[in-house]
Amino acid sequence: MPITDILERNCKLYGNDICLVEINPEIKETRRVTWKEYDLIEPNPVTHYRREITWSVFNEKANRFANLLLQRGVKKDDKVAILLMNCLEWLPIYFGILKTGALAVPLNFRYASDEIAYCLNLAEVDVLVFGPEFIGRVEEIADSISKNRLLFFVGDNCPSFAEDYTSLTLNCSSQTPMISLTDKDNAAIYFSSGTTGFPKAILHNHESLMHSCKVEQKHHGQTKQDVFLCIPPLYHTGAKMHWFGSFLEGAKAVLLKGTKPEFILDAVSKEKCTIVWLLVPWAQDILDAIDRGDIKLGDYELSQWRLMHIGAQPVPQSLIQRWKKIFPHHQYDTNYGLSESIGPGCVHLGVENIHKVGAIGKAGYGWEVKIVDEAGNTVGRGEVGELAVKGPGVMTCYYNDEKATAEVLRDGWLFTGDMAQEDEDGFIFLVDRKKDVVISGGENIYPVQIEDFLRTNDKVKDVAVIGIPDKRLGEITAAVVEIKEGMEATQQEINDYCMKLPKYKRPRTIIFADIPRNPTGKIEKPKLRKMYGGESLVAAQNRG
Repeated sequence: MPITDILERNCKLYGNDICLVEINPEIKETRRVTWKEYDLIEPNPVTHYRREITWSVFNEKANRFANLLLQRGVKKDDKVAILLMNCLEWLPIYFGILKTGALAVPLNFRYASDEIAYCLNLAEVDVLVFGPEFIGRVEEIADSISKNRLLFFVGDNCPSFAEDYTSLTLNCSSQTPMISLTDKDNAAIYFSSGTTGFPKAILHNHESLMHSCKVEQKHHGQTKQDVFLCIPPLYHTGAKMHWFGSFLEGAKAVLLKGTKPEFILDAVSKEKCTIVWLLVPWAQDILDAIDRGDIKLGDYELSQWRLMHIGAQPVPQSLIQRWKKIFPHHQYDTNYGLSESIGPGCVHLGVENIHKVGAIGKAGYGWEVKIVDEAGNTVGRGEVGELAVKGPGVMTCYYNDEKATAEVLRDGWLFTGDMAQEDEDGFIFLVDRKKDVVISGGENIYPVQIEDFLRTNDKVKDVAVIGIPDKRLGEITAAVVEIKEGMEATQQEINDYCMKLPKYKRPRTIIFADIPRNPTGKIEKPKLRKMYGGESLVAAQNRG
């Protein structure tokens, strides 16, 4: 069934229950805005510490926006883009789009003006919904993108080149539009992270979205009583699809605008959160703040917090070992996935497999997996090959890109571009991205293995290993190392530490610098290769 049916069901069963809370900890907590006040006055999302809505208000606002779109001529298979920071309006707008039969097209909030225009054109977007943080960027391209598109603004002081979402939706019907939807109808276009090039438009149908709901709930056992803390950006499949497990059960979720350790623990404490999905840097920051004494766990009520899980990137085993020492009662899990597989869960560790931390797990609920060589043949256990997945959550295609689609979709299998190997117990371990493998003197070197090792150094906060050009060997490895706050390290010290590695895995160059990550926590290696691939490398080494 289409995912919009779940919202209708939640409205009928749990209409008066709080479903979404938005917290902006950068703003002083003066008063809390209830769902009734929210419904009446539409408070500016940037001026209140805390806002909340019920399932009935969620559904009503989705219906109002759906009816506005229908009034303006939006029809089935049209595309409506969302360019908003995480806020209470985000998900009602998303579901309002789906209720019309149109496709929701979430956009990365880091996109520059030209990237916004590129994605709007690639996905053939008909409507853009944007927030106050993007006025400048949208204004730069307004003349070119508004000729055949509607522009709706969410917030106070609507710019002249757009229309006011708030006033328009208040005058629209709150009744559910009678649009027939099926599992095979197109539902959304997501964009790849762009870590290996320009983003691609990834098309999913309603079956994909519904499968992600089931996968998440099967993996983490959400109940109506759970409270999910959502921190990552909603434009990405990871955050939203983890929320889908709570959505399926009619449970409450908290949207936290901020990633500081004290913000996270305060939200868990005050909102009685039971499930928190973190990215590696945020988990590291929490542990480091505790180690420094900046955070005292006794100041927070955390006993109800039952599950911490991580995804979107390889997870260092040492990080989880540290976490379990401080939070021994926590269940831990990791989910692997791609936007092309509707986010997390196609490979799943499982809370019962804590002894296998470091692995991404086995095939997730409703999924099949295999590891293959260049010819597409399944490799033996212990051998490295490319990970491929198959299941109801695989994308329909890369929108308007048959060539790129054919490269990754073969006989229903999605070839992920990730190199992996299976151990003797059938657990899958990521080795590296296929495009990140360094070939030095004919030897394949997998950066993730070196990164995991360097993160065991007590002084290292983060690390990225890249290949840089070398006349003799083709490529050599360079380790970009970020040192923990208040600590110091030298190149010789890091080199000495790496003596524990086999000689061919030892980084040939050490660079001390911050590690750039995108909003979903992935290391931006193309940026690092560009920064340190030539003359800039000499300068970086000198700084070290």
